[in-house]
Amino acid sequence: MGFMVSTKGRYALRVMLDLAEGGGEEYVPLKDISDRQEIPHKYMEAIMSRLTKEGLVDAAHGKGGGYRLSRPAETYTVGEILTATEGDMVPVACLEGGFDCPRADVCKTLPVWRRLDKMIGDYLDSVRLVDLMDDAERDPRSLGRILAEPSQRPSS
Repeated sequence: MGFMVSTKGRYALRVMLDLAEGGGEEYVPLKDISDRQEIPHKYMEAIMSRLTKEGLVDAAHGKGGGYRLSRPAETYTVGEILTATEGDMVPVACLEGGFDCPRADVCKTLPVWRRLDKMIGDYLDSVRLVDLMDDAERDPRSLGRILAEPSQRPSS
């Protein structure tokens, strides 16, 4: 399927998880996050700039500076983080904002794409950053379990 989250989005999720696992209250130097997550420093700068601009993290410059979560970890969702870095993620071009499809009024497949878009959005918005943390604490190899149906995920 063509729906893919970019490297930037995946890295942003890892960065937010890294900050959350550190408690989220102390400023963490960019280099520390970059080293732990094995993300190139230059790439990290762009990601952190975007996360700061979107209000997901706070930045402090100078000695003792770095980045931290701007709110408690339990308030972030995967959907919010990916939207901040990816923009609107849609499964087909005709659902993108500003796309004017001349067949929209007669398209019999459009309802399928709208439902798929809603299902993906609802799912990503249902997974909280702390859900990923909790899953990793139970079994570090099990982050893939988060991809199971929400009803099959371990309750928090």
